[in-house]
Amino acid sequence: MAELATLARPYAEAFFAASRAQASADMAWLEEAAAFANHAEVKALAGNPRVRDEQLVGLFNAAVQAAASDKAQNFLRVVVENGRLDVLPEIAKQVRALLNADQGVNEAVVYSAFELDAAALQDLQATLEQRFARSLKLTVALAPELIGGVRVVVGDEVFDTSVKARLEQMKSALMA
Repeated sequence: MAELATLARPYAEAFFAASRAQASADMAWLEEAAAFANHAEVKALAGNPRVRDEQLVGLFNAAVQAAASDKAQNFLRVVVENGRLDVLPEIAKQVRALLNADQGVNEAVVYSAFELDAAALQDLQATLEQRFARSLKLTVALAPELIGGVRVVVGDEVFDTSVKARLEQMKSALMA
């Protein structure tokens, strides 16, 4: 949603600039806080005019297990006071993108028909980093409909070596 992205951008940039020295620790806190903010009950509380800002901040402090720096706490207060708690998941997404860009790393999702062991995943990562010519942070998701092989999504690029894709290619060639 473009509107959420637009609302989140200044918050994400401010959070990233403020937490650059301890970005990984603050990022863990932010992602956990964003997941908590995404719950329907929390959204209902945030929209309730009877719930004070301090109560919402206290709720987050009690629920989020990751340690929050003073800067992260101040950031949460600003987000709550400005009524932007619903934007927190998008803020976390944009901060993650800023952090990855700063570290020269791209997120990649590997869809696999089967579980990949650590050695296979390490070999796959080396191959993909060579193929895409950049450092990648892999996330694996199971997709049994692929039948075999993998489908890798890096940003807007897709590398598909799945059996399903090959069957689709054969089908297209036979029908042409």
